[in-house]
Amino acid sequence: MEKKEEVLQEVVIKFAGDSGDGMQLTGTQFTNNTALLGIDLATFPDFPAEIRAPLGTLPGVSGFQLRFSSDRVYTPGDMSDVLVAMNAAALKTNLKTLKKNGKIIVNIEGFDAKNLRLANYTDGINPLENGTLEGYEVIKIDITKLTREALKDFTLGTKEKDRAKNMFVLGFLYWMYNRKLDNSINFLKEKFSKKPDILESNLKVLQAGYNYGDTTETFTTRYSVKKSKMPPGNYRSIMGNQALAYGLIAAAQKSGLQLFLGSYPITPASDILHELSRHKNFGIKTFQAEDEIAAISSAIGASYGGSLGVTTTSGPGMALKAEAMGLAMMLEIPLLICDVQRGGPSTGLPTKTEQSDLLQAYYGRNGESPMPVIAASTPSDCFSAVYEAVRIAVQHMTPVIFLSDGYIANGAEPWKYPESKDLPPIEVKFKKRLEEDEAFFQPYVRDENLVRPWAIPGYAGLEHRVGGLEKQDITGNVSYDPDNHQLMVKIRQEKIDKIANDIPEQKIDNGPEKGKVLVLGWGSTYGAIKSAVADLLKEGHAVSHIHLRYVRPFPKNLGSLIKNFEKVLIPELNNGQLIKIIRDLYLVDAKGYNKIKGIPLTKQELIEEIKTML
Repeated sequence: MEKKEEVLQEVVIKFAGDSGDGMQLTGTQFTNNTALLGIDLATFPDFPAEIRAPLGTLPGVSGFQLRFSSDRVYTPGDMSDVLVAMNAAALKTNLKTLKKNGKIIVNIEGFDAKNLRLANYTDGINPLENGTLEGYEVIKIDITKLTREALKDFTLGTKEKDRAKNMFVLGFLYWMYNRKLDNSINFLKEKFSKKPDILESNLKVLQAGYNYGDTTETFTTRYSVKKSKMPPGNYRSIMGNQALAYGLIAAAQKSGLQLFLGSYPITPASDILHELSRHKNFGIKTFQAEDEIAAISSAIGASYGGSLGVTTTSGPGMALKAEAMGLAMMLEIPLLICDVQRGGPSTGLPTKTEQSDLLQAYYGRNGESPMPVIAASTPSDCFSAVYEAVRIAVQHMTPVIFLSDGYIANGAEPWKYPESKDLPPIEVKFKKRLEEDEAFFQPYVRDENLVRPWAIPGYAGLEHRVGGLEKQDITGNVSYDPDNHQLMVKIRQEKIDKIANDIPEQKIDNGPEKGKVLVLGWGSTYGAIKSAVADLLKEGHAVSHIHLRYVRPFPKNLGSLIKNFEKVLIPELNNGQLIKIIRDLYLVDAKGYNKIKGIPLTKQELIEEIKTML
């Protein structure tokens, strides 16, 4: 039977199943395939905190949402067009986010009596049979049976065969959206090159899923999405943690410094350690420490020795690193602390996203410990934002806190990657000798930006004291003098404030420079705010969007921009943190929109909130 093809503007697919069903891998492979076609996309992986969550249960559902479009994409979508549900729990958890008339692809075997009971359905109730899914297009496939049938000639056990179910789904979706299998075939060949039985079984099932769509008469329509109109250049799909790692490598290469990462594994930051450990060809040293304190302390030692010291963590690790961060601030040496935020407090929601640590980054150390704070807004933005964070750290001799979060870290989008020649320089000046007018070395003599020299061990005449006790101005000797302490506290604050002279002025991302409502955001709320404001501008509303990269210090013109608007809305994935700082500094009656559910903002909820202010 001849199949027809329908061209769509965009599609949002949600893959959902048990954490052992391979939904993250399936989603990632479909994402890579989409990126290779030049189609714009955004992803949102959502998985349990447990390594092996309880099978069949609602808390054990692992999801991966992908939005791809022939237009520019800024969010993974509010609602999905297609839901792949490998079991009853996956359907129950995600049905509320599926559009009416949307497609549901279900694995029949995942709706047996046991799975229905584990998903808390009432005995005798099966959503595939009781009318619950009326109004949706339900595609029932016995994926488990068809996978086993495709592998009937293989000597693998039943469990090993069933692990290939996700490849059947992937093959079927490749057929449905008129794709080629090449990129996934190459991926499998590379991944299982030393396991020929596993390789051949996955290839067989991938093809079986594709053939199922091609030969089954029920399916009469295939779909396609055209290539996006994006600026010309070389693109790749990238996740936030990958981009962060590449930004660190680029900064190390441009500055001429050896990159040292001292880190302790913690969700969702661990992938940065994994990625950097693969790039020893750039002279990178990675150290998995025994705890968070040892991790940052080793990075401080590396910076003191003239390397680019970096440590990566999440909120609980930030709390443990606080004392050492204060030490680095007191020493006034470069250090980068990357905080990939997650839901808190305490160990909180390890795999869920939240903008939970801004106030911790601002104030979360004993004494007066000011540090610059830089925040990334999208996965690809992690590259340039962390590159800038390194520049500020080494040129202003200060620890810098870099904020990402779980949504940015695990999400993916196309990235037009730069060439090395296009990256701005990062100039590093080591002090290696005494000048003619210097009788002896004074480590806290400062330049016009209040920056002290970076003198590393091993140079005659530059020996100096280090430690966390208060420094005497200029000499660096230990001082308990009260007037000196006040002077040093003020100097260290002024030094951070002066960084505002070395960063760009704030620009309006979208909308007029004056209007009724300004939506002021930071971090991973970028896509939802940008999309919401764009839609409201099309409707003729006087609304604008500003998004902050430099959160401490703020750009010099931020206050004047804010005063151009009648009302200010600050959406955050926390209980109101940036809003406290904005109210304090600019005395503006900003309003907050706060979502603390471990999931990103949606465009529609922001549109409704902004309209109430208008």
